[in-house]
Amino acid sequence: MARIVMKFGGTSVADLDRIRNAARRIKAEVDQGHQVAVVVSAMAGVTNGMVDLVRDAAVLADLREYDVVVSSGEQVTAGLLAIVLQDLGVSARSWMGWQIPIRCDDAHGSARIQEIAVEEMERRFDDGQVAVVAGFQGVDGQGRIATLGRGGSDTSAVALAAALGADRCDIYTDVDGVYTTDPRIVAKARKLDKITYEEMLEMASQGAKVLQTRSVEMAMKHHVRIQVRSSFEDAPGTLVVDEEEIVEQAVVSGIAYSRDEAKITLLRVPDQPGVAARIFGPLSDAAINVDMIVQNISAETDRTDLTFTVSKADLERAEEVLRGNQEELGFDELLSDPNVVKVSVIGVGMRSHAGVAQQMFRALADRGINIQVISTSEIKVSVLIAEEYTELALRGLHSAYGLDAA
Repeated sequence: MARIVMKFGGTSVADLDRIRNAARRIKAEVDQGHQVAVVVSAMAGVTNGMVDLVRDAAVLADLREYDVVVSSGEQVTAGLLAIVLQDLGVSARSWMGWQIPIRCDDAHGSARIQEIAVEEMERRFDDGQVAVVAGFQGVDGQGRIATLGRGGSDTSAVALAAALGADRCDIYTDVDGVYTTDPRIVAKARKLDKITYEEMLEMASQGAKVLQTRSVEMAMKHHVRIQVRSSFEDAPGTLVVDEEEIVEQAVVSGIAYSRDEAKITLLRVPDQPGVAARIFGPLSDAAINVDMIVQNISAETDRTDLTFTVSKADLERAEEVLRGNQEELGFDELLSDPNVVKVSVIGVGMRSHAGVAQQMFRALADRGINIQVISTSEIKVSVLIAEEYTELALRGLHSAYGLDAA
């Protein structure tokens, strides 16, 4: 007997037929004698609709009320799935975040889980009951609903698996695993049998939509084995595991991309100590995350140009913040470009192999693709390029690193 957490994303519970399909998968695990907890997302499109309603109601809505509205979709899914399971003869009960409870901090809209009380859930496991948990939500110190950010149901599932000491956490989605790159763009992309936490974390943070970044961080910290599986096929998925479980590492495991990038360049910034802190401080205060940063040499000895990226959703706010502080910051001009994409080559094998970056730069140069910004880490090389070259870059790099399926 194993203890399993099963998470079903929005496309996997998009309507009653798909909810019934999920219920049959759950029943199959129960029939094998396993203890099962299920985490569900809202039905596909529901959360987006709730977000739009809030935005229509007020431009700057109270985030506590925002959380009340946008968390409602998961409640509906959890209740419907519990009803369908009961109809199949499976003992099941739905749980909201506040009922367990899943205790979070008070950073509404992007709260972090602090503790999950699982005593009552474990007691009901002993009675053979399946717990159907509304993902994406918890409760803050004042007893108010708090949501975990977009994709937060993945984090709910991994956190619950850690709290329960689950043998594994199965993430059911509309893809059958983690691929070397986006198979919708690169037909020769291959499904990976296993991938390390570090590689998955980089792929998620660099644009791969399979898992939420925070869920991978939590899985790595608590050594939760994740399996990414298809809700609609019975094929084996991809295991996300410790590096020690993979016998021989490929130099490059995958290529990720993110279209959610916008570039900002500040021209002729004073070249003096503290200027970067003065620029990025107001952006941080406005909760705007900055990603890639490069400082360019200007023709003027006391001036420099500074280029960095933010998410497209934050571009307008970032421009407002910077222009509002232009006199203090001392830059002459602000240029922005939302038509860029970040492409990243990822692999733990990079630690012991030289020339990975050079190979990337050569492959892009051979295809006439100009690199605008470069950033690196121990197992990743990322470049910013014009958005129009996305598909050409992905296909070229996938072939250059020998990732194409035979």
